Amino acid sequence: MIVIYGIKEKLNPIKAELSDIIHQCMQSVLGMPEDKRAHRFIPMNKDDFYYPGGRSDAYTVIEINMMAGRKVETQKKLIKAMFVMIEKQLKITSIDIEIVIKEQAPYQWGFRGITGDEVNDLKYKVNV
Repeated sequence: MIVIYGIKEKLNPIKAELSDIIHQCMQSVLGMPEDKRAHRFIPMNKDDFYYPGGRSDAYTVIEINMMAGRKVETQKKLIKAMFVMIEKQLKITSIDIEIVIKEQAPYQWGFRGITGDEVNDLKYKVNV
């Protein structure tokens, strides 16, 4: 699951395109299938969204929650791909993008009535 935060006036107009960019990166780097898009957008009022100095109102935070298992190199490749594609397609500079990957053990994920360590029919690999 991916959660994206930003100032609503800046985030709302680009939600669909940003979702496409994020998912394209997830597919190309992690091998995620087309139908595994789980994005949650949190558009915020400017007075509720504090961010570091030197950033603009386009500042956007992307939290990627996923089961543990991807290699360090793979995770770094994902982050760098997102920086490049977001800047190229949305013209948001990397200074205004913050990406964090949060990994949890498979047993800490619950979906379809089971935990992630019990699932045996994923259409993608976790250990890449």
